[in-house]
Amino acid sequence: MSAFVVIAGMSGAGRSHAANNLEDLGWFVMDNLPPSLIPKVAELARPPGAGIDRLALVVGTGRHHDEAAAMIDDLRSQIPGLRILFLDAATDVLVRRYESTRRRHPFSETGALAEAIDAERAALEPVRAAADVVIDTTELNVHQLRDRMSELFDAGEGQAMRATVMSFGYTHGIPLDVDMVIDCRFLPNPHWVEELKPLSGLDAGVADFVMAQPVTAGFLERMESLLALLLPEYVAEGKSYLTVAFGCTGGRHRSVAVAEHFAKVLATLGHEPAVVHRDIDK
Repeated sequence: MSAFVVIAGMSGAGRSHAANNLEDLGWFVMDNLPPSLIPKVAELARPPGAGIDRLALVVGTGRHHDEAAAMIDDLRSQIPGLRILFLDAATDVLVRRYESTRRRHPFSETGALAEAIDAERAALEPVRAAADVVIDTTELNVHQLRDRMSELFDAGEGQAMRATVMSFGYTHGIPLDVDMVIDCRFLPNPHWVEELKPLSGLDAGVADFVMAQPVTAGFLERMESLLALLLPEYVAEGKSYLTVAFGCTGGRHRSVAVAEHFAKVLATLGHEPAVVHRDIDK
């Protein structure tokens, strides 16, 4: 078996959608398994003759959260290359999703939905902490989640670490599912240049403006040195996924141009990153 992923996460955060995405990408997927059964299923699927190259198991955490954390620890010691994916979302968004489906939350005992979600979040914190990658679906629709899953799991299983470079706008909130956040708001803003305002950091005029600023050269040089230092250490520590996010005010000009630049830098360092411009069209 060349790849093995366990999908866990908050109820309503998109585990089933993520499982469907992996199935569409050719993974063999088993959904809503009790944590206690996952090691046995993994054992049956591992022999060379089993015919399963990529296996994804969706753990039905619910009231079995304590079993889930122990299961992850056991699997890590048995299966090289095990990946843990955790789906999360803001409490108010989970409330709206549950209210729209009228389904019963697995932690609902008092009848207060928000309290049930908070109780589940606290119970699953050890599982979230053990995850290799966390996807926050608060701002994602099903199509954006599909794209994110494809970026992470459709190619490059042989890479020691999957890298993503993201741009975002602070106006729209700091992304919660990234490893490094770099604030680019100190750079002069093309938004205030009339001919550049309607463009984005993907346009040559905006990119040239950002890169031509006196402060930009020193920033790029130091950031490139930092990444050159850190990336090999992350790989040596066994990190499977790394997301570096660059932010500006709106997420359309400076952060986009800088993210595009550092996507090329990561490529020269031996990592072919996925590039996500979260807020470019907002």
